[in-house]
Amino acid sequence: QSNTFLDFYNIICQLTDFEGSLHNNTSLPQKYEDKLRLENDGYFPYPIIWIAGKWIVNYKNEHIPHGAELISINSTPIAEIISNLYKYYTTDGVNTTGKRVGIRGGFSKYYRFNYGRQEKFVVTYKMRESDIIESKTLESISYSQYYKHFNKRYSKPYDQIYYADLKDNQKYKYEQINSSTSHLTVYTFALGNEKTESHKIYLSFLDSVFNNIKIANIENLIVDVRYNGGGTDPNDLVTYSYLTQRKFQENKEAWINFKKVPYLKYIDTNVPRFVRPIAMAFLGYNRLFRKQFPLEKNANFYQDASSDDHQIRQPSNNAFTGNIYLLINPEVASAASLFSAMVAGDENTTVIGEEAMGGYYGHNGHTPLGYILPKSKIETYFSVVNLEQDVPKKSNQKYNRGIIPDYEVSQSYEDYLNHKDTQLAFVLELLSKKNME
Repeated sequence: QSNTFLDFYNIICQLTDFEGSLHNNTSLPQKYEDKLRLENDGYFPYPIIWIAGKWIVNYKNEHIPHGAELISINSTPIAEIISNLYKYYTTDGVNTTGKRVGIRGGFSKYYRFNYGRQEKFVVTYKMRESDIIESKTLESISYSQYYKHFNKRYSKPYDQIYYADLKDNQKYKYEQINSSTSHLTVYTFALGNEKTESHKIYLSFLDSVFNNIKIANIENLIVDVRYNGGGTDPNDLVTYSYLTQRKFQENKEAWINFKKVPYLKYIDTNVPRFVRPIAMAFLGYNRLFRKQFPLEKNANFYQDASSDDHQIRQPSNNAFTGNIYLLINPEVASAASLFSAMVAGDENTTVIGEEAMGGYYGHNGHTPLGYILPKSKIETYFSVVNLEQDVPKKSNQKYNRGIIPDYEVSQSYEDYLNHKDTQLAFVLELLSKKNME
C-alpha cells in the first residue's frame, strides 16, 4: 500500500531486515540521497545513545539537558520509535543490540525516512533519577547540520574508534598490565590478505606478542575485539590459532540454496542491462558457484572437502594456554564475530560485555550479490553463502542471536559522563578478586 517512493523503500528495508543477516543492506539511489542532503529542515536536531537501558540525549545543548532520558517525540513513545527504525540497520538473526549502534549514528535520518520531515519536535524527557517529566519543542534542522552535531556528540572521545578511518599502526595493540595479565586489542581484521604487506606485519606482531607472553609466563590474557566490525581472511583465523589448543576450520558447512543466480539482468554491475545475462555467463558467475558448491543435498549446494574453508588448521606453536577474558560489544560483526564465537567456544574463555551483532552458530557471508530494482533504482545487497561456524553448543548461546557474554556488562551512566570504560574495569576487578582468592 505504498503511496510514495519512501513508502516503497521502507517495505524493501523491512524485507531486508526480516531475512536476518548483518551483511544485508538496502540503499536509496545516489540521486535521491543527494536530494536528501540538500534538505534544509525536517530533521531531529540531536544525537541520542543507549546507556544503562535508556535512550538519552548525547549532545550538550541549550534546550534539553545533556544526558536527559527521552520519553517521547511528537507523542510517540521512544521505545516505539526505536522499534520502527530497527529495519534500517540489519544484524544477524533477531539481535537488537547491534541495531542500537546503527540507530545511534543515523537516528535523525532514519526518523525522517519512517515519519517524514517534521517542522517541529515536541520532546518529553526527564532527568536521571527524577520522576518529573518535562516537555520542550525543538525546531527541526537540516540533514547536514545533524551530522555536524553527531560529530560533536558527547560520547565521541569514548566511541570514536568505531567511526575512525584507522591507520595501520592504530588497528591493534598490546600491553602487559602486570606480572600475570596482558591486554591484546584488535580493532579490525581489515589487515589485508596473504599477499599484502599489512598482513605480514600483523603476523610478525602476533608472533612477537605471543612469544613475549610465553616468556613472561602470563596467566591471564584480555582479548579485546570491541568495535571490531570484521575484515578479511585469514586475519581472524590466524589470530585464533594463537588462542586455542584445538584443531579447527573456518566453518563446518557452507552452502547456497540456488542452482543459478536468478534475475541476472538486474545484478548491480556497470554492464548495460540488456547484455547483462550474457556478460554474467561470460564472467562465469554460475560456473564459479557450481565449482565452489558441487555437493547437492536436500535442494541445497554445499562445499566439499577440497574447499579452503574446510582446511584443518593447527594451533600456533606459541598458542596461549592460560585464562582468556574476551571483551565484546554490539559493534562486533562478520569476521570479528566468527573469531569471537570460536574463542567463546573454548573452555578457558570467559566472555564479558554486550551481545555482539554477529551470530554465534552461523551467519550469511563470503559472497555478496547486489541487485538494482528496475523501476525505483533502489539497491539491495546480501551475502548468499550460509555458514555453520566451527563452534560447540553452549547453553548460554542461542540460535538466531548474537554472541552472548557470560557476564553482561555495559557502560554505566556515571562512566558515560566521565568517558570511562566500565567493561575493562569490570574485567580488571574480576582478576583482582581472583588473585586475592
